Amino acid sequence: MDITGFRATIRLDAPPAQLGMAAQALWWDAKGDWTQAHTAAQADPSPLGCAVHAYLHRKEPDLDNARYWYNRAGRPPMTGSFDAEWQSLAREALI
Repeated sequence: MDITGFRATIRLDAPPAQLGMAAQALWWDAKGDWTQAHTAAQADPSPLGCAVHAYLHRKEPDLDNARYWYNRAGRPPMTGSFDAEWQSLAREALI
């Protein structure tokens, strides 16, 4: 699935079953459900899952918590737009 196809699924009631937890977290975030997004991110201990977790806390905003999760992901804290970070993470999650 590419980013365009992924965005098209956001009209559905639930994320597509084939999505990993990081992608599901981003899917829920795009739906505006931070709690579901956070639950999905917490279920993925991978570096990508930690990066998505960091992104969610940056949006919250809880910057101290976000920095912790960026560190766990092995990535520097992001400072750009939320949309740019979401797109970058989504592309990575859909590989």
